[in-house]
Amino acid sequence: MDTLRFLLIIGFAMVTMKLWTSWEVAYRPQSGPQQAITEESTIPDSIPGEIPEFTEVTEQDLAPETQTVQISSSAAKVDIETDLFRIEIDTKGAGIKKAALLDFPVDIDTPDEPFVLMESSNQTTFISQGGLLSNQPAPTNESLFQARSNSYKLESNQDVLRVPFFWSERGITVTKTYIFTRGSHLVRIDYTIRNDSETEWSGSSYHQIKRNNPETSRMRTIYTYTGTVISDPENRYEKIPFDEITTDPIARDARDGWIAVIQHYFLTALVPADTENLYHFYTRALGNQLYTSGIISPGLSIAPNDEKEITEQIYIGPKDQETLAGIADGLDLTVDYGKLWFIAKPLFWGLKKTHEFTNNWGWSIILVTIFLKTLFYKLSAAGYRSMANMRRVQPRLVSLKERFKDDRVKMNQAMMQIYKEEKINPFGGCFPILIQIPVFIALYWMLLESVELRQAGFIFWLRDLSSPDPYWVLPLIMGLTMFIQQKLNPAPIDPVQAKVMMTLPVIFTVFFGFFPSGLVLYWVSNNALSILQQWLIMKNLEKAGLGVKHK
Repeated sequence: MDTLRFLLIIGFAMVTMKLWTSWEVAYRPQSGPQQAITEESTIPDSIPGEIPEFTEVTEQDLAPETQTVQISSSAAKVDIETDLFRIEIDTKGAGIKKAALLDFPVDIDTPDEPFVLMESSNQTTFISQGGLLSNQPAPTNESLFQARSNSYKLESNQDVLRVPFFWSERGITVTKTYIFTRGSHLVRIDYTIRNDSETEWSGSSYHQIKRNNPETSRMRTIYTYTGTVISDPENRYEKIPFDEITTDPIARDARDGWIAVIQHYFLTALVPADTENLYHFYTRALGNQLYTSGIISPGLSIAPNDEKEITEQIYIGPKDQETLAGIADGLDLTVDYGKLWFIAKPLFWGLKKTHEFTNNWGWSIILVTIFLKTLFYKLSAAGYRSMANMRRVQPRLVSLKERFKDDRVKMNQAMMQIYKEEKINPFGGCFPILIQIPVFIALYWMLLESVELRQAGFIFWLRDLSSPDPYWVLPLIMGLTMFIQQKLNPAPIDPVQAKVMMTLPVIFTVFFGFFPSGLVLYWVSNNALSILQQWLIMKNLEKAGLGVKHK
């Protein structure tokens, strides 16, 4: 009976978790009224911690008039390769049209094929755009820039790679320079604005991410949030789903904030370099399931024969908590552990600490499971003693069923009398299970969200703990451990319940077959330790003459 409750509780928790995530998407409370974008910051309709040190850009690097510049009347592609990126930038707007992460392969079997995070294709639109906003000459994401070369590469003896793009009109010269740093997924973008006109130039920069809604183009077996998130000192992590952008677009001013588009394991974030000044954050629906999320910098003025610089930052990479926490406040919250983050974060900390010794995430999961089992040992022991006592009085309960088979009221009264005489709590085995359910759910989200486990192997055939077991070995072992636990627990009196119990290991085996193998590894380890603990407790009770011998 207790095993049945145990399995049904776990199943109920899983279904509840799935319903909750679906409810959040469908019925999320709407944001309050938003401030409208002013005329001065109107964006063209077509677009809509610790920051690494960079070596200063020399005048020679930034002066287009002193260099040989590629002249083209049409847009061209510029290829960039660093130690971490393979990026394509279009000279039309000088925006990022494609970004592949060289340190993250698409598949473990194709280590030389990098994962493409940003791209513009028939199925996916995920690009970066930007430019300047001004009533005077200024390049937007529709303007044609010029480049010195159609390819750039970070050489082995370089730590910084600068890729400049040039634009000029009526005495205003703009150099947009991408600055890549070895070992960093944070890219710096400098606008150097030279005013050689006869009047003062005033304007701002804008930078935005354009993304389509992936739900309209592909199906996903496991739900993880894909959409916009925004942060400011008042609310460090706020989700803005794509459908909400259509009905209630964001338009707000904030200091020390950021805006990002996140997906499973990865994100692209716009992080202002200046945390003191006021930036404008916005979202916009463009139609055809396209959405933009961006920022506008504070305005500046440039006198004739003078120049000034605007600096932007874009992070393109994995959800690495330690790295993200060092870039901006709250950016590490994009590793979204859900409502039980306060349990998931310590679990991840423990997992990471054990990994420092084992250098294997699978063994780390097992060690964390042992720790959790030790932590809950007394609670579990009390539950198993309750189950053992239930097993001891099982023959008497069966006899009651035969005696009062036509009178359930008297049968229940007689059962409660037995529980009272034997000092047994029939629900005593459920409490330890209820305590462990939040840990199970938190561990599920932790294993699902931690990019460190992506393509992390364990032993033999388990080469990726973030993916389901390809041969279903772990789910089958998990089903077997559930079956063994059934045999250790008292059988239900009701024959219908007994039949249901016999099918549950099969049902849960299939259910867990689609879960990340890291989670199934945890559950197998937990079941194996539970079987050992329960067997020892029942053996001791038998020696004390308080138990019933089990077959």
